[in-house]
Formats: sequence, C-alpha cells, structure tokens
Amino acid sequence: MTKRIALISEHASPLGIFGGVDSGGQNVYVGQLAKHLAAIGYDVDVFTRRDDIALPEVVDWLQGVRVIHISAGAPVSLPKEALLPHMEEFTHEVLEWCETRAYDLIHANFWMSGLVAAEIKRMTGTPFVITFHALGRVRRQYQGSADSFPDERFAIEDRLVREADYIIAECPQDREDLLAFYNADPSRICIIPCGFDPTEFWAIDKIRARLTLGLPSHERLILQLGRMVPRKGVDTVIRGFAEFLKQERTPARLLIVGGETDSPDAEATPEIGRLIAIAQELGIESQVTFVGRKGREVLKYYYSAADVFITTPWYEPFGITPIEAMACGTPVIGANVGGVKFTVKSGETGFLIPPNQPEAIADRLVHLFEHPHLISLMGRQGIRRSQDHFTWQKVTSAVAALYEEVLGDLKPIETEQVALIDAGFDSLIKAIHRSKRLLRPAIQSASQAMSQCFFKGSKVLICGNGGSAADAQHFAAELVGRFAYPHHRAGLPAMALSADTTFLTAWANDIGYEDIFARQIETFAKPGDLVIGISTSGRSQNLIAAFDVAERLNLTSIALLGKDGGDVYRKATIPIVVPSQEGQRIQEVQILIIHLLCELIEQQLLKNEIHSEEPKMLRVAATELSSNIPTLAETL
Repeated sequence: MTKRIALISEHASPLGIFGGVDSGGQNVYVGQLAKHLAAIGYDVDVFTRRDDIALPEVVDWLQGVRVIHISAGAPVSLPKEALLPHMEEFTHEVLEWCETRAYDLIHANFWMSGLVAAEIKRMTGTPFVITFHALGRVRRQYQGSADSFPDERFAIEDRLVREADYIIAECPQDREDLLAFYNADPSRICIIPCGFDPTEFWAIDKIRARLTLGLPSHERLILQLGRMVPRKGVDTVIRGFAEFLKQERTPARLLIVGGETDSPDAEATPEIGRLIAIAQELGIESQVTFVGRKGREVLKYYYSAADVFITTPWYEPFGITPIEAMACGTPVIGANVGGVKFTVKSGETGFLIPPNQPEAIADRLVHLFEHPHLISLMGRQGIRRSQDHFTWQKVTSAVAALYEEVLGDLKPIETEQVALIDAGFDSLIKAIHRSKRLLRPAIQSASQAMSQCFFKGSKVLICGNGGSAADAQHFAAELVGRFAYPHHRAGLPAMALSADTTFLTAWANDIGYEDIFARQIETFAKPGDLVIGISTSGRSQNLIAAFDVAERLNLTSIALLGKDGGDVYRKATIPIVVPSQEGQRIQEVQILIIHLLCELIEQQLLKNEIHSEEPKMLRVAATELSSNIPTLAETL
C-alpha cells in the first residue's frame, strides 16, 4: 500500500527561485526530497504558505507530488521572521486537508513547520520527523541583536526536540548543537546530509561554460553563489578577493550570484547595496560582478565556469552550494563551520578556513593559482566525493528508511540492512558505469573474435573455478542453446571445461588440480579454436596453466578478469578487466559482459542471415562439430 507523506515547509516552497533572502537550501531540500520520495513509491503533498494571490491552491507539480498553498495571513510575501502569528491559521488549514486525506507521517522543515506538525500529532496522533535547517539558539549566538526571530522560538524548539519521533541532523555539528543546546535524546537523532541531483549538476567544459554565460575565457574567475544575507559572509569573500588582487596582478573577477531579482537591485536586496559599497570602498568594484538571481537550470554553468568557489558563512547548518560546486568539478574554499566542514575535505576537494578571515581566502587563492594542477585534481576529487556521498538518491533512501522505522515497518537492524542493500546496489552501479566507459573496445574485440571462430566452424572452450565455473557453464549453455535470437538457430559449439565432474575429480585426485584445464585444452583444442577464462583475480594456477597452453598452441584467448588482472592479464590475447576491487561486484559485471557477448554474437548471426548464405554453412559446420565432440572421460 502506498504511504502518504506530508512535507511541511511554511516559508520555503519547492517552487521558489534560489538565491533570495528566504529562498535557498531549504527550498531545494524540500523539492528534491519530495521528487525522489515519489520516485521510490511514496505519495507526497508539500504544504507551504500562499505568498501570492495568483497561486492556485493545488499545483500538481510532478508525478506523485502536489504542492498545496495554505492561506495563512495575507497572500503576500512576508519575511519568515514575521510568520509565527499566522501558524495557528496554517495548522487549522492543514488539519482540514488531513480530514480528507490521511497521512502516514509528517516531515516538518524548520521550527514553525515543526510547531504545525506537533499540533497535528497532538490532535490526530500522526507521527512526525523534523529537519530544523537552523537552530534558534545557535543563530542567536552568532547574530545577537540582528536576529529578529521572536524569543518564543526557543521554547517551541525545546518542545519539538521532546515530541518529534525523530530529528534529522544534517551534519555532525548539527547533532552536537542539538545535544549541547537542547539536551536532545541522542537515540532519536539521525544524521542525513543534503544532496545534489546528478541530472541537474555536472561538470561542463570550462571554456564552453564561459562562452554560454558570455564570460571572458582568459580571466581567473572566482564564484560566490547563494542567499544574499549577512550571515553568509559574502563581505568576507569580497575583502579576501581584494587581498588576493594586491598579491596577484593577472586579470581576475569575482562573480556573485544571488538576490531577490534577476539583476542586481540594491533596493530589492539591501544586502547587495551593502556589498557594492564595500567593493567600492576597496577600489575593486570593476572586478566584482553582481549578476542577481538565476534559475537553477543555469547554475551548473556558473559553477563550471569558475576556477574556484568560495563560501564563508559565520555558521551554516548544512549548505548545499559546496556540494553543487564539487559536483561540477570546482574546488571549494569554505568556512570551517557546520555542514561546510562536513562536505568539503580540506586538502582534497578544496580548503577549509576560519570564518571572517579575508587574509585566509587570499592565501588559499594565491596557493591554488600558483599550483594550477591542484585546481584540476581537487575538481576531480570533488566530483568523486559528491557522487559517492551526496546524491539525492542516497539521501532519500536514508530518509525513507527512517520513515519506515518511525512507522514501525522496520526494526533498527532492518534499517541497517536497508543501508547495506543500498550500498550494494550503489557499488554495482558504480562498477557498471566505470566498466561501460572503459571496457567497450575490449568487449567489441572479444565478440568479433568469437564470431569469427564460430563462422570458421571452430569451437570455444571456457574455464573457471568456483562461481566462475558456474559462469563458464552458463556461458556455454547460452551459446549452445539460444540467448535472445528472435527464432530458432543452430547451436554454437562451446564447452565448459568445468562441467565434466568425472574427469575433474579423477585428474585432480590422481595428478593435481593445477593442470586440470590445461589438460583438457591440450586434448580438445584444434587450430582456430578459442579459449575463454573467467576469474575475479587472474591468479589461479590452473587458469595460468590453461592460458600458457593456449599461447603454446597459438589459440586466441579471452580473459574475463577483475582487480589488476593478475598473471592471466599478461597472457590473454584479449583481456577484459572489470574496474573493481570487490569480488562480488566483479562477478556481477562479468555476468553482464557474458550476456553482452552472447547478444553481440547473435546480432552478427542475424545480420549475416539477412545478407548472406554463410549462416547455412555455419549451421551445418556447427551441428557436425558439436555432434562429434566426445567428453574427455570417453577419450581417456
């Protein structure tokens, strides 16, 4: 039965545009989580406040996801600091929706959404989890009197920490703050980071990205991107850039993306006015470009165009922009706070520096541009880290496992099992992607060699140990039988050398196991035949001996291997090495390669059947040959 999830995000709609005062990471988090939850079978409604009279009550946003606009206060844009008085009305309207559509679980985002969820739980018993995105006491510590949220926030957050079924901390620092400032129960805190969508952010060639944006190709380009609010520390970036310019005389530009409008507007975004004044005061206004708010569909071009991305907030519960920059292959200089120090690996994908220290920004920029190979290396390592740890698919899988635990469908041990299952799929997918990129030429060469062997009326001898022995028999069965051929075809002469148990046990007992395949190849092989060996390591002595015999008899040999290929790699005519160190992943990819080879060979058969009479001769030769192959036991 499909489970229904209510995502509450009172001020941050997934339909919002990134970069405004109240439009940032939470909008992205809610939208991506909703989309990916729907993709794995959940039914999702997102409740957010109507801030424009023109907005419809319900937007069927994506398959399985609706955005529901709740009337709470006048339908105009209001700062989130002014929304608490409207949460009672917001709660009442959401409860009306709950009467017509029962939700299995509520996921609240931010403390005011948490207040709504807690009230609904009190009245209906519906469980809720919460992602705070920012904590009031931590914010007050950093912003002091500049924090204009009401003091009631602290008591409400205390209540939510007590009553939530689970709290999602976005990074280890978030968890530590919950324990230190709110005395949270550690058994009800789960660390699940934010993520990025690989279909939305990927590395684009730097020159192409700059041409797309109309940026010069010769300048050193530094990027700052995100919400235009003081705590993001954009002023620190400008001052650090000015220090850098004092030390480096080559052309450089600081690009600042964000704001309330599509072009820089100091009236609409007062923070931009303050930042422009700082740039003018430092005498670098001609080298600092404010581009305003941009749609998410073009952000990958900005990330990819930049040499370096900088983000130096005073504090940051998580921060999605460093992950997006890394996903686009751009190294990050980030403040050593909150989620930034969790996502950026200092010295590997960029550098972590203390907040509010412009000199540290200048120092790291000078270092990177004096060592340009580091920019390239850190970019590649950033792509790898983002894909390994921070995709929305991984994030959503962890969130869904938490939902199921809260709903009682999974015990804690089963949650660990879900994580293990997901890790298995992820590592296989990674091995398949790398194999797809690296192994095409070898697979093509192997299929051509096998097709030529069969067309000449010769046969294929296949060997392997253990699981690879089963794969050898599987391979032979598909060739002798039929894999995906559209109609009947003659069997292709293929023998699995591990199939004759009488010989295997006799020879292994009387002589030894090391020559068990070599002996069969010496007995059965004729000129023109082909040998295939399957091994995860390429170090089995009986495989090595078999390939030595194949080499001595001048037979073409194909090796399906893994890891570094071992000794067999150097002896095979066509080695196909799966790029993985995990034996189980190697075997799984080898099965795929076996199936691809069968499919390619049958495709060639079908092509020749259409265009020539040659298959008729092949069918006769194959039938005669297969009927005349004795078992080795009979030969002995």
